[in-house]
Amino acid sequence: MALAKRVFLFLLLNFFVVFTISFILNFFHIKPYLSSYGLDPSSLMIFCLIWGMGGAFISLLLSRIMAKWMMGVQIIPPNTNDPELSKLVSMVHSLANQANLPVPEVGIYRSNEVNAFATGPSRNRALVAVSTGLLQRMGEREIEAILGHEISHIANGDMVTMTLLQGVVNAFVMFLARILAYAASGLGQSRDNQSSRSYLSYHMFVFLFEIVFMILGSLIVAAFSRYREYRADAGGAHLAGKESMISALQTLRALSEIRDTKADNPALAAFKISHPAKHGLLRLFATHPPLEDRINRLRQNSGSF
Repeated sequence: MALAKRVFLFLLLNFFVVFTISFILNFFHIKPYLSSYGLDPSSLMIFCLIWGMGGAFISLLLSRIMAKWMMGVQIIPPNTNDPELSKLVSMVHSLANQANLPVPEVGIYRSNEVNAFATGPSRNRALVAVSTGLLQRMGEREIEAILGHEISHIANGDMVTMTLLQGVVNAFVMFLARILAYAASGLGQSRDNQSSRSYLSYHMFVFLFEIVFMILGSLIVAAFSRYREYRADAGGAHLAGKESMISALQTLRALSEIRDTKADNPALAAFKISHPAKHGLLRLFATHPPLEDRINRLRQNSGSF
C-alpha cells in the first residue's frame, strides 16, 4: 500500500511538472528548436533552460508537501502536550534562534531507521523531521546535534543551492546531448538527408548522450552534496557542541545497519543526515561522505565551533 502511494505521488508530481512546463512553453510561444530548416540554438537553449531549471524548481516548491505525503510526516504542534515531542520542538526552536532563522515546522515520521532530514523551498518555509527510530535510540545531546546539523542545512540554503545546481546540470545535459546528436545523426548535412531514418538516429543519439552526460553531471552534484554534509556537520558542532556532533555521528555509524525499506525515498535520500555507504568507484556518486570520514573531519578541525 505504501509503495502504491509512493508511485502515485511520483507520477502525480511528474505529471504536474510536465503540464506546468508545457503551459509555460506554449504561453510564451517558444518555437520548436528543430525543424525542416535545421536546429535553432537559441530556441534550444531556452527550451533546455525551461525544462532543466523548471522541473528542479517545481520539485523544490513542492518539497515540503511531498515529504509529508511520501514519508508520512506528522507535524508536531508547538503547544503539544507530549513531553518528549515538546522537548524536540523546544530544541528546534532554540537552535533556529541561535542560527538567526525563522522557526521551521517540526515533524516526526514512523520508521525504524535512525535518520532525520530538512527540506523546504526557503528558510521561511522549511521543515525539519526526525524518525521515531532516532528518538528511541539517541540521547538528548545527540538528538540536539542532529537537529543542529539539519538547521545548518537550512541556514546554508542547501536546498536552494542543490536545486540550482541540479537545474543547471539538467539544462546542460539536454543542450549538449541535442547539439551533439544533431551533428552525429547527419541531420545538419543537407535538407535532403532529413529522412525518417535520420530523425530516428537523432533521437537515439540524444538518448545515448543524455545518459553519458547525466552520469558526468551526477558526479558534480554528488561532490557538492558531500561538501554540504561536511559543512552541516561543522554547523551542528557549532550549535550543539563538537563532542555532541561526533557522538551523534558515531551512533549513526553503529546503527547504520538498521534499514527501513518503507522509508527509502530517492527524492529525499540526499537530504537525510545518513545514507548507506558506497564502495569503490561508486563513492564518487555518493551524496554523503562515509560517516568515518565525517567523524575524522570534525576531530581534525581545530577551529572553534
